[in-house]
Amino acid sequence: MKTVLWQGGWATRLRIGSGLVLFAFAFFHFINIGLGLFHTDYLHDMQDARHVITRHDVGSIILYAALLIHSGLALYSISQRRTLRMPFSTGLQMVLGLLIPLQLISHIVQTRYANTVYDVNDEMGYIIVLMWPSYAVWMQSLLLLVVWVHGCIGLHMWLRLTRWWPKLVPYLIGLAVFVPTFALAGVLTEGRRIWADFADPFLREQYIEHYNWPSPEDFQHLFSVKDNALMAFWVALGASLAVFAIRKLWRRRHSVRVKYAQGPEVVAEKGMTLLEISQANGIPHTALCGGKGRCTTCRVIVEAGGDQLPEPGEVEARSLAAVSAPAGARLACQIRPMAPITAFRMFRPDGARHRAHASQGQERQLAVLFLDMRGFTSRTAGQLPYDIVFLLNRFFDAIVPAITAEGGVVDKYMGDGLLAVFETANAQSSARAGMKAAIDISFALQRFNRQLETEGSPRIRIGMGLHLGDLVLGEIGAAGHAARTIIGDTVNVASRLEAETKTLGCELLVSEELLLAAGYDGDMRQVRPFELRGVTRPIPALPVPKAADLNASVAA
Repeated sequence: MKTVLWQGGWATRLRIGSGLVLFAFAFFHFINIGLGLFHTDYLHDMQDARHVITRHDVGSIILYAALLIHSGLALYSISQRRTLRMPFSTGLQMVLGLLIPLQLISHIVQTRYANTVYDVNDEMGYIIVLMWPSYAVWMQSLLLLVVWVHGCIGLHMWLRLTRWWPKLVPYLIGLAVFVPTFALAGVLTEGRRIWADFADPFLREQYIEHYNWPSPEDFQHLFSVKDNALMAFWVALGASLAVFAIRKLWRRRHSVRVKYAQGPEVVAEKGMTLLEISQANGIPHTALCGGKGRCTTCRVIVEAGGDQLPEPGEVEARSLAAVSAPAGARLACQIRPMAPITAFRMFRPDGARHRAHASQGQERQLAVLFLDMRGFTSRTAGQLPYDIVFLLNRFFDAIVPAITAEGGVVDKYMGDGLLAVFETANAQSSARAGMKAAIDISFALQRFNRQLETEGSPRIRIGMGLHLGDLVLGEIGAAGHAARTIIGDTVNVASRLEAETKTLGCELLVSEELLLAAGYDGDMRQVRPFELRGVTRPIPALPVPKAADLNASVAA
């Protein structure tokens, strides 16, 4: 866990830690606001409970230190960026983060600062009536949404590195939508109630006394503090952008010239990878794995200047060796040109090399089903070719609908067998679809066999291998004649699992990885490792005599 979630330098760890503190505060604060939907007493009771922590000296230090550290690191990261080009999610999170202080400063000044300096009773009722019914209530509601979306993006970007987070995302999306909706409903309900009370002059005087309402002079001072704090924020942001611009100009003076064979020539900043240079200058450059060195689709042939590059590191050398790359080949995501170079891109996503289709492929984690008919050769010995084709088509007509009904696609037919892939929204739904299809195939085969028996024909037996893993989907073949297909170790594992069913005499062998992703809640004690030919590691899998027997154990 430590190596996955807390990797990076001190700045990264401080940003994550401070962000978690602020996210926890925001979560309980929004739930607190939402209690106004039920009763005012619930609203104030939870606020008093929260203040035991947040208004304590230690709690206050932690909270405001987290706020200053998180915002300070954000401004620092802007000043240290090499380019403002970034993924949409990163850009959205940055913009939302910069919008937060515009309303948060006013909120802090009118609550915590007013409470400390003027002994204002900053209960939720005071905050709401202070805003109601002016545009301020809508601005603070927008602040709530901005803070929540910013926090959720940050949490997702952090936890997506784990194996368990993707399994929880479908359920947590509902919670992510519920929290701000609940808070906004509480604001509207409490706002209407307390504003109705304020319409009564007698109750209004009681509220003003209860809240120790600031005088006009006090409010003027509060507005002045807010304006000064906002000015400080704008100065800090301006300083960060100024540092960014100065650094960029300085790097321009310390730049490197990169020439692309059959492409443009650009001047780029030293220190960037060749892939980053391509992306920053809008030059098409394939990088299937996203620039992590896990694939070689970004590789180039360095035609000039290769002697000025450092030797390949472990990651780059291993990837290049895997494809027996020729001399001069390097990974664009790993090399950082410090002297002029000329590079030829091996693969280009803009249709170069006379490729009119999407030849770069797409990496996904999906379920794959490999199916084969048992004893087909002996069964069809002596039969006419037309009879064999007729039997195969009847067999596939019987079982393939079970695959397509779950969103699966038959990738290819291989005589008496087939390979199917379940390309759904995520790995979990793909695993569930694959398992449901295997179960339905078993039921469909039972019905088909009963029909064969009425015709006096022997029953058909099958073997299936079902596995979940990473694979690449892409169009493979000559330009203009390429079919969309799948490749990767996942396909090989599914094929080897199917082959093992012959020895075991079972109908299905399903990997443990797919069972866990599908939410299988049956007996896992029969899961055991299998040494599969051509697979480097043992694959834990569950033998199933009849796939239909799994029907009662698949989680809904």
